Amino acid sequence: MTEGGEAVTEAAKTMRLGAVVLTMGNRPEELRALLESVAKQHGEAIEVVVVGNGAPLPELPDGVRKVELPENLGIPGGRNVGIEAFGPSGAEVDALLFLDDDGLLPGADTAELVRAAFEADPKLGIISFRIADPETGVTQRRHVPRLRASDPMRSSRVTTFLGGANATRTKVLAEVGGLPDEFFYAHEETDLAWRALDAGWGIEYRADMVLHHPTTAPSRHAVYHRMVARNRVWLARRNLPALLVPVYLGVWLLLTLARRPSMPALRAWLGGFKEGWTTPAGVRRPMRWRTVWRLTRLGRPPVI
Repeated sequence: MTEGGEAVTEAAKTMRLGAVVLTMGNRPEELRALLESVAKQHGEAIEVVVVGNGAPLPELPDGVRKVELPENLGIPGGRNVGIEAFGPSGAEVDALLFLDDDGLLPGADTAELVRAAFEADPKLGIISFRIADPETGVTQRRHVPRLRASDPMRSSRVTTFLGGANATRTKVLAEVGGLPDEFFYAHEETDLAWRALDAGWGIEYRADMVLHHPTTAPSRHAVYHRMVARNRVWLARRNLPALLVPVYLGVWLLLTLARRPSMPALRAWLGGFKEGWTTPAGVRRPMRWRTVWRLTRLGRPPVI
């Protein structure tokens, strides 16, 4: 039996896993440690592709493939390049681990847990790992992808996932497409999650599948406030039934004001909010109302 309680069947043991590691090329020691943690996973070896997003890559271990992009395509764009390195929609493997270069898998059984979880539930499409600080073991509230986030040790079905700490079936990518390149940063995971849920796939947060990552604040990124707002609007315009678009965005406008951001942050946020309305959002595929109800039953109706 695995730590999560599933028996590892022979089919699960032979499930082919790949890993897409995204790096900006400025953390070679952290990247080395991450790759070592992937190589130590039990079971069949995981094929790894490292994507240098607009930066040259250091020397990598034997067997690790690399793709050096001449410019930064953004987080979803870089990950999509990594997916295609495994064939169309990652078809050369059954599932992909998505990891960032400053993460690390502390346990050697994570891959086996992933295989067992996917084998146990054929409609489970995405698994979101628990992120914990390597020094304190603390999981930040924002890293628990649900509204009731006070207990990070509780696994549950969820409506989104963590972009740099997850495992995704490649069948999901083949059916609903990859991440939205144009988002560049922020909310690209929820865009994919909503499309996957609308297609009938499940998403699960697993507290026993741990990724170590130093505690950070998302606002460290200079473009954070603008892109969070812009992509929130794009997310709604692309995926929600027309009736819910103003409700969803109105709620987020009120929540942002209630958090009393600094004036520079608020100006950036409002500028991004306006940009989201005045620029193309991409292909619109509104989710079905039964998916709205499904999200509601999972504890996060698509109005918040």
